[in-house]
Amino acid sequence: MTSIEHLSGRSEPFSHAPSIDPASTLPVLVKGQPGQSIHDLDASVRATLDQALSTVGGVLFRGFNVPTPIDFKRFAASFGAPLASYEFGSTPRSKVFAGVYSSTEYPAHQFIPLHNEQAYTRPWPSRIWFHCIKASETGGETPIADSRLIHQRMPAEIRELFASRELLYVRNYSGALDLPWQKVFNTQDRAQVERYCQDNGIEWQWKADGELRTRQRCAAVLQHPETGEWVWFNQAHLFHVSAIEPTVRASLLAAVGEENLPRHVYFGDGSAIADQVLDTVREVYRQTAVSFPWQPGDILMLDNRLVAHGRNPYTGDRKVIVAMA
Repeated sequence: MTSIEHLSGRSEPFSHAPSIDPASTLPVLVKGQPGQSIHDLDASVRATLDQALSTVGGVLFRGFNVPTPIDFKRFAASFGAPLASYEFGSTPRSKVFAGVYSSTEYPAHQFIPLHNEQAYTRPWPSRIWFHCIKASETGGETPIADSRLIHQRMPAEIRELFASRELLYVRNYSGALDLPWQKVFNTQDRAQVERYCQDNGIEWQWKADGELRTRQRCAAVLQHPETGEWVWFNQAHLFHVSAIEPTVRASLLAAVGEENLPRHVYFGDGSAIADQVLDTVREVYRQTAVSFPWQPGDILMLDNRLVAHGRNPYTGDRKVIVAMA
């Protein structure tokens, strides 16, 4: 019988569509019996899962049979929203097939800081799924953190500063230093890029060298449309140049200047954000994060507004694929 648990070990069967304890820890664990198909979860269970997402923010499905990436896609799509393409992405991914992508393809030794997917732009996914096909030998966890707790734990002066002034994300696209615009927008057509930018409130500029610069103002905190709760929802700590190792940062600034950095972020009026402010933000993420070791077959489903995610360094092969809606 399928059961709902918590990583602490408490368990209850799914036979009577159990309610979710508001004190549940992230993520809620849904366990299947050996060989049980992921597609066995029926409509009554789905209602409980929706409750888990809005209450806790994340659900981990473990012990189910997910034989192929197509089964993973079918499961993600079964929640009713069309799966999204990775438009205006900021990290390298490979397309598995329509609606399913590799996880971020950064070197194994790099830590990927926690973030809400595509919080640097206005069209962002509301839900995201991760499917572990192969777990790494060591490390490679996907740490997660409750964005409501991050908002609550942020020093009041920083929380108020970000909420009132918002953020301005600036990107320069180049295959030499970051993703080229053709990869980010999935097109070679400049007119199509311009239409996308116009539709999504993005300022664009074609530079003399033929490369592209974009600027977009976005909120730094959000009120969840279903729960009414305030969440910390931005990627300032990733986009800011202080995220780069100091010696690399100095070399990059000397080579291209601040205006041509691959990515950077300012307050909404274009004024600078102090390094120390973002160091505090990163520390709040660090203190709030929780993680668990992947097991092959696991599917982690997150409300992207309520939960941030990242990636720990790892050794050995690791294969995790992603769908968004």
